[in-house]
Amino acid sequence: MTRHFEATIEKFPIAGVFTISRGSKTEAEVVTCAITRDGLTGRGECVPYKRYGETTEGVLDEINSLASMMHDGMDRHTLQTRLRPGAARNAVDCALWDLEAKSLGRSVASMIEAAEKPLITAFTLSLGEPEAMAEDARRNAARPLLKVKLGTDDDESRMRAVRQAAPDSRLIVDANEGWTEDNLARHLDVADALGISLIEQPLPAGKDAILATIRRKVMICADESVHATGDLASLRNRYDAVNIKLDKTGGLTEALIMKEEAQRLGFAVMIGCMVGTSLAMAPAVLLAQDADYADLDGPLLLAQDRPDGLRYDGSLVYPPRTNLWG
Repeated sequence: MTRHFEATIEKFPIAGVFTISRGSKTEAEVVTCAITRDGLTGRGECVPYKRYGETTEGVLDEINSLASMMHDGMDRHTLQTRLRPGAARNAVDCALWDLEAKSLGRSVASMIEAAEKPLITAFTLSLGEPEAMAEDARRNAARPLLKVKLGTDDDESRMRAVRQAAPDSRLIVDANEGWTEDNLARHLDVADALGISLIEQPLPAGKDAILATIRRKVMICADESVHATGDLASLRNRYDAVNIKLDKTGGLTEALIMKEEAQRLGFAVMIGCMVGTSLAMAPAVLLAQDADYADLDGPLLLAQDRPDGLRYDGSLVYPPRTNLWG
């Protein structure tokens, strides 16, 4: 039977302002894909990212370019050859997973043999002045894992302020490519002294060769430097961990392959997200079941999530119910 295929742009207000080193935003702008066949609908959500040359309208056009092939029954495996890794492919791939599971009367968790247990997710502290970040950390000091956005000329004071305000939390710091070769060693020393667990993407992608030569005690995780499976082998001497995001890999299909290969190569694995709704997080929660870190707090940063969203209990995030996805 012919499938009905639709893609739409949606906006969800953020609770306050979310700031990283590249700028601030007050809403999450997402693109949702819905594929309907035999009365069943599969959905997927993506978050276009300007850093990777994506725009909301461009991603929508990419998805809509598949309309005729989708009506004719294009499957996930063909999709991998039609769109590059990125947000557009992610939305379509996850919608196809959802539809396939519903058509088979199974869950995606059973299809990929994933456990279905609640996970501790990192909770992100937006970039701000040290005092403001300390106050944010103090409000969330009971959370076991905090992710601290950095990337300024004075990240040392921010790290120290957050650590003092949340002495018992494990900390991930994310510079979003904001450090330099000149200040890297100093920041690594401070991170070590403060007991920080992981440093995410300290240097710009393509300008991180020094990581192969600099000694450190804190693990360094690639984010902007790694997108899909083919990127992994070249990063082995520079990074200790990789951040796998569905919006980078182009969906769950590639992400499953990438996670397996990353683990085979000895990387620690973080499953991360953009700022999106529970529909975007749902497949990532299943992917993260055997990961070292889950950073899937997108809905916690929103003023309002989708109906039937994921269940969050403090920093625990639970697997999706099938009325949401999967």
